Amino acid sequence: MILEIAQIDIKSGMEADFEANLAKASEIFKVAKGCKSFAVRRSVEKPQRYRLLIEWETLADHTELFTGSQAWKDYRAMVSPFFEGPPSVEHTELTLQAF
Repeated sequence: MILEIAQIDIKSGMEADFEANLAKASEIFKVAKGCKSFAVRRSVEKPQRYRLLIEWETLADHTELFTGSQAWKDYRAMVSPFFEGPPSVEHTELTLQAF
């Protein structure tokens, strides 16, 4: 299992609009091949910063099948107008889970 972590900073005052569009866009991930979960966290210290936590079965499910697809383009069209700058994206593997 691969966890994609996308850090996104939103333009000031656009947080509510971003969240509304992100909720609609989350439906795209429900049917994306290999997507197992989709969660969003908002920073307490920096309320314009969000982290999308998306679990994929494999890295290829995200980087080869989803990214660049029409579904990805639709998702980006819904959320990217709110971006302050390009998102920072990384992929992680679970190393330890203690609880």
